[in-house]
Amino acid sequence: MRFGFQGWSYILVGVAAVIFSGTCFAKKVGGGKGKCDIYEGSWVVDDSYPMYNSTLCPHIRKEFDCQKYGRPDKLYLRYRWQPKGCHLPRFDGKDFLRRFKGKKIMYIGDSISLNQWQSMVCLVHAAVPDPSRIFQKADGSITTVTFQDYDLSIMVFHSPYLVDIEAHRIGRILKLDSLKNGDIWKKSDILIFNTWLWWHRNGPTQPWDYIQVGHQIRKDMDRMVAFKKALITWAKWVDSDVDFNKTQVFFRGVTTNHNDGKGRNEPGVTNCSKETQPISGSTYLGALPESSHVVEQVLSGIKRPVQFLNITNLSRLRKDGHPSMYNGVKRNMDCTHWCIAGVPDIWNQLLYSPLITQNRNKMYDL
Repeated sequence: MRFGFQGWSYILVGVAAVIFSGTCFAKKVGGGKGKCDIYEGSWVVDDSYPMYNSTLCPHIRKEFDCQKYGRPDKLYLRYRWQPKGCHLPRFDGKDFLRRFKGKKIMYIGDSISLNQWQSMVCLVHAAVPDPSRIFQKADGSITTVTFQDYDLSIMVFHSPYLVDIEAHRIGRILKLDSLKNGDIWKKSDILIFNTWLWWHRNGPTQPWDYIQVGHQIRKDMDRMVAFKKALITWAKWVDSDVDFNKTQVFFRGVTTNHNDGKGRNEPGVTNCSKETQPISGSTYLGALPESSHVVEQVLSGIKRPVQFLNITNLSRLRKDGHPSMYNGVKRNMDCTHWCIAGVPDIWNQLLYSPLITQNRNKMYDL
């Protein structure tokens, strides 16, 4: 499906007016219930974390399996996100299995989506009495883990740009106004989208040779402009093709790496290899990345109730959460992806909170 850009404009009416702002009803600190922004807060040590034992989860890729590949410290596993003024509901795997029995959940995006998908699979895996009834299958761009006794499928669809890359006689073309995989995506009950990581790739790791906008084909263009155009195409697809009576749509905010210590007042630091604790407090010193502003701007133009998982700032505080050299890939320093168990579990906890609020069948003690 092709989507033109002409006539698509934005009026910034405030993200909260059109997408999930992070405000939910929760048990307030000190008792009582009220509204709370779950994305405003800080990281605190909690000895009841992590929420599962990663050594018992067989679905973790070696790139993210930090404990298996020798990470010596464990404090990074014990941090939970504490919103300012209220309590975030703990992820309850047994409740999740009951609540979403018979459903299809799909993560769509790049390898950070893969990171979050594997976290969710492990969170749910830990609640299943008979793990032999869990099956994993890869089929092209889709990998599915099926929890057989609950008829629950949790999938990941590899689509790092969301829009299409097609092979032509002249080479591979990244088509910023074409989105053909949507017919597959919209069959699911819950969709969690993400894109950004691949937009600045070039050289041998760039999976396209040309960019097409409308009928114009060019060798390259400003990547932030291209990113925005692709997001607009995705947004138009959401508005026109997704049945919101059946499907809930989430978009997870961008995450940045922790290679450069300048932004966190650590001049001279060039990777995350020695980081063992988060940045204290609730604010990262540097400004939000431009890509984050682009995401919010595009989301604010969507007419349908897409919900924003605004994890950018809280993730920036977790300089300690990356695999660094403990990733099963020799001679690779990874300060971009995240250990599992670890920070992606909290992203899924933040996803769980609106899901149980909007699909409430019973009262919860938070």
